[in-house]
Order: sequence, then structure tokens, then C-alpha cells
Amino acid sequence: MQHRPTDEPVRFLGVARAHPVDPAELAGPDPGRVDPTVLGALLDRHGWQRRGGAAGRYARWTLAGTGPGASLLVPESRAFPDSEDLLGEALDALERSGTPAAREVLVALAVPSDEIRWWRDVPRTAADAPSWTAEEHLRAAARRMLLAGALAARGRAGYYGARYRRPAAAALEPVLVQSAPGGRRLTAFVPVDTGRTLAVRLHQALYAVREAIDYRRATGGMDAFDGAVEAGVSHELTEALVALVRGTEGARVGVAWSPAAGVPAECTDGDDPVEFSPGDLDVLRAASARYLHAEPAVFVRVTGTVVRMRRTGTRGEGTVRLHVIAGADVPHLRMTLDEEAYRIAGHAHLVGLPIRVHGRLESRGGFRRLTGASGVVPVQVDEAERDRLLKSLQENLDFFEEACAGGDEP
Repeated sequence: MQHRPTDEPVRFLGVARAHPVDPAELAGPDPGRVDPTVLGALLDRHGWQRRGGAAGRYARWTLAGTGPGASLLVPESRAFPDSEDLLGEALDALERSGTPAAREVLVALAVPSDEIRWWRDVPRTAADAPSWTAEEHLRAAARRMLLAGALAARGRAGYYGARYRRPAAAALEPVLVQSAPGGRRLTAFVPVDTGRTLAVRLHQALYAVREAIDYRRATGGMDAFDGAVEAGVSHELTEALVALVRGTEGARVGVAWSPAAGVPAECTDGDDPVEFSPGDLDVLRAASARYLHAEPAVFVRVTGTVVRMRRTGTRGEGTVRLHVIAGADVPHLRMTLDEEAYRIAGHAHLVGLPIRVHGRLESRGGFRRLTGASGVVPVQVDEAERDRLLKSLQENLDFFEEACAGGDEP
């Protein structure tokens, strides 16, 4: 059985610019809308230290290594007339600071977000500096893990392949990333209003993976990985963890919940990051292969438009590529039809109608192929949709001309 290569880089569909978004693109937070309690919680989270202040009125916060004059005065509440002025001055000071800790606070204020953090203990080179590739490795592993979380937010499966991939990638577009120099630490800010389910699923799945690995070491069995699917664990997540841990002395992943939104009901606050070591790699790879080969085929009834047809002669069976409209969570699929079904598909294509077909969506190839296709029939659509389909047909006449003339399948 052959599957889509697991080391293929993630490509985010529909994103024209570099992804994730640069935090510098965000507008600064409005002092009139900043909650002093939230600002204090974020300062504490990102390494700032409280150094006293007027009790009940304001607190003084400092950041180690930024000089004796670098401090912020943050009001305890908005109960005093000068509270908004103090907040404005604190935000200006953060923007001028330019430190990663200041930028992370500003990002979290601008877009209330749950923070997913990765740490990699990268071996140092002879020059006592991390490898120049370490940061890219960390970013690539983080992207894959976020995508795995977004897939789990759409539905549970041991192996997704092409299923849900487009909406899952679209769900990552609002995610902001702040990296530290050297490829040792990275933070993703996942907006609460659009991405909390992603953060919750990933948080639960990471703990489930850790428990399944520990169970494997204690008992020798892989059964815990089967039950972990319900928590969001998958082939895609285990492969992301392999990419994160490989080449390190250890790695950690943690989730910190947005102070503005509070802790989700399914989770608890203050959980320690989940740790993984090179000793976990063999178990993770075994779990990845287990998920890859165990995911069953799916029986579906698919509606879609024919976008490509191929057969080697003027008669007999042929291959059809379908753009999926409904019935399967993949954008396209390919199927082999007998002569009669192929003729029906061709006629529907010529008049601009979609077709409906029954079959098994096979995991082989990433759920991109329908086997046992049967019951091919044209589907009636309204005039507006038919005009759109006919226009698409006119723009792609070469596909059908090749089908009529015969030719080899690409």
C-alpha cells in the first residue's frame, strides 16, 4: 500500500503571502480597550517581574536585561482618572522596547489569543551557536502540528490524507507566530474567536500522545494509541512530533490560555508543557505507521463536476477526475469507470452537469481515489449554476478533447 509521503512540506492553500503572519503587521492595541488585569497577566507570563508600586493603584514591572530605566507602570484597574494615561505610556514603552517579550505581549493584546509554545533543545555547534537551519526546522514542525490540530478540530481520524486539508489550512491563516533567535523557541498566537477549538484539540492530543508513549513503555502494547484518536491524535500529529524532536536533545510543547477569554471548560490552567525526548522517536514512528495503514476506506456518495477524462482507446473503461461538490471532504478525486459510466460522465460534462457516483474512498494515496464506482448519473442544477459550469467547461475544452481522442492517463 502506498501513501502520500509524510515528509512532504505543508502547503497552506489560498495564502498568497508568507505564512504565518508577521506580528509587525498588526496595529498597536488601543489603550482605551486594554484591561489592566489582562496586561498584568501577560507581562507575568512573558518574563516581566513585578517590582512593587503604589498599593491598590498601580504596579511597576521590569524586564531583566533591559537596563535600570526600563520599567512600566500599569494601573491595577480603571478606577482612577489617570489609568488610561498610564496604560498608553506602558504600551508606548512596550512598542519602543523591541524585545521579543514586549512584542509577544503586544500581539496578545492586539488579538486575544491562546498561545501555543514550542521549545527545542538543539545541540550547539563547535562555534557555540545553534545551527542556522534550526529555526526553519522548528517553524516547519510547528506548522505541521498546527495543521494536525486544525484537522482534529474538523473531525477525528487516525489518518486524514487529503480530507479536511483545505479548510484546516484556511483555519491557520489568522495564526500569528513570534520566534526567538536561534531556533530554540517559537510561540503561535491562535485567535480565540476563530481558533480556540484548534488549541483545545491540540492540547488534549499532546497529553494523549504522552500517555500512550508511557503506556507503550510500561506494557509493550500500542493499544493506547487506538483510543487516543478520540482525543485528536493522528498520523499527522505523530509525524509532526517526529519532525519536532528529531535532531534535538529534547522538545516541549505547551498551551497558555488567553487571560481575556479564560480557561476553556475542557481544560485546566497552569498545565506543564508536554515533554518529548529522542527516546520517544521509535514509538512515535510506530504509531504513525499504525495510523497510516489502519484507517479504513470510507463508503461515500459523491457529487462533483468532471474536470478531466482519459482512456487509452475509443472504447472501454477510462479514468475520470472529479471536482468534488458534496459527499467527501476532499477537493478532487480520481476513479476508473466502465464504458457505459464513462459515456454518461462524458455527456454530463458536455452539457455542463455534475454527476453523482457511489464508491469507496480509499486511504491509499491519501483518500484521493474512489474504487468500485457505480451508479453514475447526471445531477440537475439550477440555471445559474449550470451557466457557471458551462463557462468552466469552455475554459477547459482541451481536457475533454483529449478524452475524445484517447491518450494515456497522466
